[in-house]
Amino acid sequence: MIYLSGKYADHSAIGSLRTYNGWSRINIPGLWAADNGCFNQPEKYSDTGYLRWLSRLNRKDCLFAVAPDVVGDAVATRERAYPMLPRIRKLGFKAAYVCQDGETPDQILWDKLDAIFIGGSTKWKLSQAAADIAKTAKQKNKWVHMGRVNSYKRMRLAAAIGCDSVDGTFIAFAPDKNKSELLGWLRDLQREPLLSFVQ
Repeated sequence: MIYLSGKYADHSAIGSLRTYNGWSRINIPGLWAADNGCFNQPEKYSDTGYLRWLSRLNRKDCLFAVAPDVVGDAVATRERAYPMLPRIRKLGFKAAYVCQDGETPDQILWDKLDAIFIGGSTKWKLSQAAADIAKTAKQKNKWVHMGRVNSYKRMRLAAAIGCDSVDGTFIAFAPDKNKSELLGWLRDLQREPLLSFVQ
């Protein structure tokens, strides 16, 4: 499991989530992913601006770049994301599609994407529907990521459904104390066997 943080943690076990319109240090060491910023600042997003921002980033160690989405709305996300996935790939990034409330495995155009980002409402992301998508993604050798993971309980659930990475704001507050706690979570996941939902 890889944890991605919006706050640079200077530790090999914690990568960074660099967000369009929200990350000032665009080239720092370590694993990272590029987020579109549609969750926190949807009014500031534009396809042109996002692609221009991505083009300035060093692709080295990038896990994926997230196509634009509409929070909580699978239909609107499909309309917005699918035209952008090939444009993200053309820049040399692995393209991630955000799954929102109402998404199902049979509606996803798997050949158009390299990674799945489990987004949506809290209720939906913890649902069997999200777990079914993660299972299918792993069967198709796609990277699986879950957003907004700020507790050990949620991190364990993400690991159990097959997520390769998660992100959250946990270490943005009281970073020294919370970074130490987060590293403990990651160690516990390595030590404790999980009942995986991925067959």
